Formats: sequence, structure tokens, C-alpha cells
Amino acid sequence: MIVVEEEHPKKLKGTTTVGIVCSDGIVLAADKRATMGFFIANRDTQKIFDINDHLGMTVAGGVGDAQMLARLLRAEANLYRFDKGKPIPVQAAVTMLASILNQYRMYPYYVQLMIGGIDEKARLFSLDAVGGVTEEKFASTGSGSPTAYGYLEDHFRENRPVKENLRVAAKAVQMAIRRDAGTGEGVDIVTITKAGVKRYAKDEVDALLDEKQAKES
Repeated sequence: MIVVEEEHPKKLKGTTTVGIVCSDGIVLAADKRATMGFFIANRDTQKIFDINDHLGMTVAGGVGDAQMLARLLRAEANLYRFDKGKPIPVQAAVTMLASILNQYRMYPYYVQLMIGGIDEKARLFSLDAVGGVTEEKFASTGSGSPTAYGYLEDHFRENRPVKENLRVAAKAVQMAIRRDAGTGEGVDIVTITKAGVKRYAKDEVDALLDEKQAKES
């Protein structure tokens, strides 16, 4: 399933998102293709949302459901900061969102989410449509996730810094693009560290995926 940045509802399938826990933060990656069946609806879709300066979320699922949940989580995070005078803990954000999903399990939100962030340490959680939560060192969602997992299983190493996991995340999505029809149009990468949230420009992502540069580095 995937999400597009449009206001009207669509039934959509296919996407690949990836999350990796690093020694100094989180790397989130996703493709950019939005599909309706066999039709490519959009070629520059945002599937990674920055919730605040220490928290991000990837989305796979129905348009309205995913957009609403992203807006809700961002609003709740802002209210928490206003009330407590500090950022919402990653675990608290995950628990709140899981509770919302579970309340609607008879009429579920058609989403598969990952939430990654950093407070005392970097943490990554995967959430299913009825509020099931697992904490992961790395994870992938969407129709291309089996291919992405194959790459991640072989190349993930614990306690690597963000800069060493950027290419791993990008390549995992690229592998899915090559094999999954619902995944495509390039790779989007966002990192979350103590310095804040950074979204990488297209030329930076292209450099990560350049085989010649990778060998030289």
C-alpha cells in the first residue's frame, strides 16, 4: 500500500519504506511512486513525514488515513511540547498512535507505519493497522519490503553511524524499485539526529547510489 499527497481518496497499493537505527540517529528512506492498480498516479510522492525536530514517520496505506494520522501525530507532538516544555518521547508518540489504531480495529485505518526518532537514544517502531507495535533495529514496509529486507539482512550492522547507513537504506529501496512494480521514481531519504531532521536533495541521493563513488569511498 502507498500514500500520495492529494486530498481526494484513492485505493492504492505498492510502496517501499525503510528504517534503520544508527548509533547517532535514524535513517528513513522511501520510494516516490504512487499507484492506482497498474496506473502510476504520481511520480514525486512524499512518504516520509517529519513530525518535529526529533521524530519522523513513514507511511504506507490509504491516502486519507495516512495524511490524517500524520497531521494528528504532529498536532499531538506540538501540544505535548507546549504543555510539558519538552519534546514528546518517542515511546509516548508510538503508544498514543497505537492506541488510536487499536480503537478503530473494527474499521481500521488502512496503513502500515514506521516511527523513528531520538531522545535518550535512537529508536524505531513498526505499527500495523490495528495498533500492533514492534521495536526494530531495521524495518521495511510495503509491497517491495521482501526485496528490501533481503538487502537489509545482508548489509545491516549494529552501531554504525548515520553516514554509514545512508547508502544501505538507499540501496534497499533501489533493490525494491528493480523488482516491485508498485515501487519506483527514485529514493527519498530523511535522517533524524540530535541536530534535527534533514531531508537529502536528489543529487545527494544520486551520489549515494553511484557505484563508482561508493567503491572509491
